[in-house]
Amino acid sequence: MDDRTMRAVLFDRFGGPEVLYVGRVPRPGPAPGEVLVRVRAFSVNGGELAARSGRVRLLTGRSFPQRTGLDFTGEVAALGTSATGIAVGDRVWGIVGRVSGFGSAAEYVAVRPERLGQVPDGLDLVAAAALPVATTAVTALRDKAALRPGERLLVRGAAGGVGNAAVQLGRAYGAEVTALARAANLDFVRTLGAHHAVDHRAVSPAELGLFDVVLDTVGTGLRAFRRLLKPGGRMVAIAFDPTRPAASLGYIAASAVHGRGRVRFFSGNPGRAHFDDLARQVTEGKLRPAVDTVFPLEETAAAHRALEAGGVRGKYVVRVD
Repeated sequence: MDDRTMRAVLFDRFGGPEVLYVGRVPRPGPAPGEVLVRVRAFSVNGGELAARSGRVRLLTGRSFPQRTGLDFTGEVAALGTSATGIAVGDRVWGIVGRVSGFGSAAEYVAVRPERLGQVPDGLDLVAAAALPVATTAVTALRDKAALRPGERLLVRGAAGGVGNAAVQLGRAYGAEVTALARAANLDFVRTLGAHHAVDHRAVSPAELGLFDVVLDTVGTGLRAFRRLLKPGGRMVAIAFDPTRPAASLGYIAASAVHGRGRVRFFSGNPGRAHFDDLARQVTEGKLRPAVDTVFPLEETAAAHRALEAGGVRGKYVVRVD
């Protein structure tokens, strides 16, 4: 096979999971200051579903074919000139940058070294692909909410990719963790360390009590969950209502200047320090990858379909090799 090309997951039009296919694209070479990574696995994230369906076409554009894939694990295959702090053969995990958009669903990806971290020894690279997105939970709880020991933390969407990591990290940071999830996933979130596991369909937000920090990974009903904040409480939202994106973002913006408890919203853009924190939590046994199902590259569409169906426990991971 021509080593100037590689396999990658593509789509030629917006639509459902069926638009995805595995095609061949030029294999990247590391530009100056970049690192070429041989991808071993990646996970499927909600942002990729939105991009593939066309819901965020104002950001992704309408040129085709388009790529998918946000995070990855693999080995360093080559270094561009002036790339430092990493060596060929290193086992790494990372997230492609905002400028690059998507594209980790492929055999190789070229990124800057600050977008990478070292995978802890002994952690399988396929299982490890469930964890790069956990940097979002690190940013939300440590940087945005400044979660402190003894505080009450509510995690909404606790069984999902970011939510399961937030439950584990909240426990590691010393918080009292309440996890909201489907009834079928309550035992799962308890195994992650949740002190309280609640069926989100069985109670209303008003019945949950008050919290120091609310982490919302769902995006709907933000107003009702914001009311659960104690004085001085902080709410971090990492998703917005896909059916009413403008209204959701407008409410988040308005909260910055009106009423009690500003809603903090951010788009994950982790650096080396976040990956170092991730590795430390794994090494200390406070964070573990939660993999629901592993799919081969040719079945990436099935992984998208499964995530859209809901009910995931952790992450759907796609194995590239």
